[in-house]
Amino acid sequence: MQLSDLDINKTYTYADYLKWTFDERLELIKGKIFKMSPAPGSVHQIISAAVSNELYNYLKGKPCKVFSAPFDVRLIRRSTDDKDVTTVVQPDICVICDPKKVDVRGCIGSPDIVVEILSPGNNKKELRNKFEAYEEAGVFEYWIINPTEKNLLQYILIDGRYQAARPFTIDDELTTGILPGFVLSINELFTDQL
Repeated sequence: MQLSDLDINKTYTYADYLKWTFDERLELIKGKIFKMSPAPGSVHQIISAAVSNELYNYLKGKPCKVFSAPFDVRLIRRSTDDKDVTTVVQPDICVICDPKKVDVRGCIGSPDIVVEILSPGNNKKELRNKFEAYEEAGVFEYWIINPTEKNLLQYILIDGRYQAARPFTIDDELTTGILPGFVLSINELFTDQL
């Protein structure tokens, strides 16, 4: 089977996703197929490693764990049955505090924090489609890092809707109520860029 054999107008599930054997990496958002960008560039990877490292070091010995892509996150609407799951995404980074949500195939349910790093070609998907999917699924915080603008947007779920904090830029430090005492220096994210 090839990606071109799929009907892009059809709604798919995680059960379908598991059967696909082609090389292209895909995500499903509300049953619709989204091709993932080609392999991330060096700037994306440097930022991803910096954030993952900060989270990993902070979370040592704590119940929350950090995971980096590729890592399937299955967002639940009706049930956890593969045929009922219509959103499967691979966030750049996610933090999961409930160990029952982690299984051998990834995450089943909403992570506590999702971090996406914008790359050319994925901005629309990250800023609209995933924003809505994460909000509806109840992801507590969604961080969007823009390497071009050198900023981070933090969205916090309040009463089922995302509220934006002010943009974090150079010389700022991000904190989160989910991880008391965690501090992410925005300078650190962008100092090692090539």
